[in-house]
Amino acid sequence: MAINEVRVFNNPDRPSLVGVASVVVLIALSALAVTGGLVKVLVISWVAFAAMVAGAWLSVRAERTNPHRLVWGYGLASGAMVTSAAMFLVPQAMGLGGQAGSPRIGGIGIALGLVVGYGSHTIGHRLTHVETSFDTTTAAIAAHALSAGLIIGLVYGSMPTLGLLLGLAIVSHKGPAGYAAARRLSRNGKSATALLLPAAGVGLTAIPSALLAVPQAPALNAVVFGFAAGIFLHVAMDFLPNCEAGSEIDEVCSLHEHSHDLLDELRTHAVGSTVVGAGVVVVAWLALPV
Repeated sequence: MAINEVRVFNNPDRPSLVGVASVVVLIALSALAVTGGLVKVLVISWVAFAAMVAGAWLSVRAERTNPHRLVWGYGLASGAMVTSAAMFLVPQAMGLGGQAGSPRIGGIGIALGLVVGYGSHTIGHRLTHVETSFDTTTAAIAAHALSAGLIIGLVYGSMPTLGLLLGLAIVSHKGPAGYAAARRLSRNGKSATALLLPAAGVGLTAIPSALLAVPQAPALNAVVFGFAAGIFLHVAMDFLPNCEAGSEIDEVCSLHEHSHDLLDELRTHAVGSTVVGAGVVVVAWLALPV
């Protein structure tokens, strides 16, 4: 690829055609979701889209990344995700496993989700060190969003009685993820509109998969719910604010004076934000019908 072509590809003022096309497809699928009565999946899909777009927009407008905002975004999201998966998906997986003969069937799904989540994340991270013509950060986030949407669609398709709280908490990490990803893209001279693909990714797969006829087999559903719980627990733990040396937050702190003292202070914020994120889900469960 010629140097001029590389400059055009990386032009931060040039909108991502793939990102714009993703939004158009999401709009078309939304009409399908309305006719199919998938209101909850539709709301979750668009909340995920709005959260990531808002996070990216805030990052682009900021002169430099605010470490406190980043820590609180990560902490609130991870706390909410851990609690939601533990409260709504794990008991469902175990209950369906019990109907199938043993709660351990659900446990197999949870273990599988954790292992697959870790494996895909680790292998995907290697791609960030490979020189390619496409942005690997955006590709990795998009792959995660598409796979998460697939699982959300299957879960809500097989158990439509689930409330919105679970889905909204699951996609709560989209805001801080968009914030951090946009910062990386801006630093590399690339357009943040590329994030329109991962922003729309949840809906692109959640709506079609929710329309699939899931066999009413307790054993299969136990594995599906367990796998979803394992995946989302892995993502939630990956989003726990890491305030150790060499972490992303440490990299942000290095741009400020007295970075070491700031990193120590942020550890308290990391714990506090995670506790608050978990508490919000519990309070919402007590106060709202789910």
